[in-house]
Amino acid sequence: MAKEGTEIAEETEQMIDQKEPDNPVSAVVDSKEMRAVLLTGFGGLNKLKVTKKPMPEPQEGEVKIRVKACGLNFLDLMVRQGNIDNPPKTPLVPGFECSGIVESVGENTKGFEIGDRVMAFVNYNAWAEVVCTPLDFVYKIPDDMTFSEAAAFSMNFVTAYMMLFEVANLREGMSVLVHSAGGAVGQAVAQLCSTVPNVTVFGTASPFKHEAIKHSVTHLFDRNIDCVPEVKKISPDGVDIVLDCLCGENTGKGLTLLKPMGTYILYGSSNMVTGETKSFFSFAKSWWQVEKVNPIKLYEENKVMAGFSLLNLLFKQGGCNQVKTAVQKLLSLYDQKKIKPVVDSLWALEEVKEAMQRIHDRGNIGKLILDVEKSPTPLMANDSTETSEAGEEEEEQEGDNDNKERMPFIQ
Repeated sequence: MAKEGTEIAEETEQMIDQKEPDNPVSAVVDSKEMRAVLLTGFGGLNKLKVTKKPMPEPQEGEVKIRVKACGLNFLDLMVRQGNIDNPPKTPLVPGFECSGIVESVGENTKGFEIGDRVMAFVNYNAWAEVVCTPLDFVYKIPDDMTFSEAAAFSMNFVTAYMMLFEVANLREGMSVLVHSAGGAVGQAVAQLCSTVPNVTVFGTASPFKHEAIKHSVTHLFDRNIDCVPEVKKISPDGVDIVLDCLCGENTGKGLTLLKPMGTYILYGSSNMVTGETKSFFSFAKSWWQVEKVNPIKLYEENKVMAGFSLLNLLFKQGGCNQVKTAVQKLLSLYDQKKIKPVVDSLWALEEVKEAMQRIHDRGNIGKLILDVEKSPTPLMANDSTETSEAGEEEEEQEGDNDNKERMPFIQ
């Protein structure tokens, strides 16, 4: 960390010096091209490659960022498959969050200067050496926060915070059930719950993750079993909040676990992903398993059913100010050392296929990060600049892939 801090300081000074017209600009900054991960079409891993693209320049109200690290989320895997509503046209550069250094700003852009260390939300295009995004989506990061931590911070902690405190109104003495407790959002949920007195956290995760995350949750269950009877053995009345990123049959089960005045929040649908490519059978099966919600029953049982999508809130529903407030509160908690992003592993841009496979296998504990400056591991079999041998049309057999643990290259 000390070495990284020294490098950051030196680079920041260099970036600030470049504001002076007499100083020569480095070849890297002067380049008109950049490396980026390109999704050529929806499908399997062979639809991804690293290529050269023209470098973007900031428009009015935008910030240009020299990217250091990018976040990789399960949503990115669903985007690759085209397994989302109204998918954008390909080819495209994936990715929704990054961290780096401000390289320049557009006209009428106040609040940021060259050399600022920042993290940002991006409406696609994050997996590249340079991004431009409106200043409303950019936030300065604390001096002691690494770029990897910053890339692991924004989407997961904001999602967890807004679900717990804005939607479900988490208070002292409540109980929370979170699925995929070993993932980046699950770990953020656990940390945020620990900031409120006497909150009981029930979590589900693959067995091989239990030892690593057992101290972050109160009660931990195998994700392959029905946790409803296990939860009710401990808390016969159920729980106050259910956070569901799986969908499918878990929806009905989650509603049955809610106490009166409880809140169920759906924020993902990872059960729809089974093989490497989109499966209409899996999609139909997952939705078929969703129990029809009767509004009258919700009324009679005093239960709340909600959904949450951070990206829709940001990019479609004008929720920038709400998110900005959440980020400020989260950074305050970070400064108080009450929360800290959990980074699973670092990957080069050229290792994006292998990183995605690790998410697909549910092998990660915390966040996977694309480190833009990292060189590919020499022993890596596949380089993402080449076409993968992975069969796009061949789907994996349906079943639980959670026990396929893939070790990270860098802890």
